[in-house]
Amino acid sequence: MERSDIPLLVDFWAPWCGPCKMMAPQFQQDARLLEPKVRLAKVDTEAEPQLATRFGIRSIPTLALFRGGREIARQAGAMGAKDIVRWASSAVVS
Repeated sequence: MERSDIPLLVDFWAPWCGPCKMMAPQFQQDARLLEPKVRLAKVDTEAEPQLATRFGIRSIPTLALFRGGREIARQAGAMGAKDIVRWASSAVVS
């Protein structure tokens, strides 16, 4: 993870995951709302299993928020667009 003062919100997902597919448009919508204060990225756990293992991803979808290269918050399970923005914003402020 990049060592930046700008928080990075990562969506860990997989192509076969139904809730991940449902959440994908919400995550894209949130990118427009949160950028440039929070950067957003997606990690396909099927294509990048070493990253999923490195960060201890046990269920998907999982959102992880990083700042300065360190994880500062994590949320497992599908979320709506407003919930993602609210959760990420409160975690960044904390």
